[in-house]
Amino acid sequence: MRVMRLKALRKDKNLTLVQLGNATGILPSNISRYENGLREPGISMLVKLADYFDVSVDYLIGHEKTPNCSNS
Repeated sequence: MRVMRLKALRKDKNLTLVQLGNATGILPSNISRYENGLREPGISMLVKLADYFDVSVDYLIGHEKTPNCSNS
């Protein structure tokens, strides 16, 4: 599994790896590895990132075309 949209989301918010790491508690080196497909995040990391960017986990990993899913 590759977190396909992570880098684009981070760049859209003009965040550095360090800034995103500070905001989420995830090491910047791990974020870089996720973005480059060198490491797969666990579900807790995916949820943390999805919550931060206010998107669904499915959107983050490329399984949905729209950022949020509606429960209604």
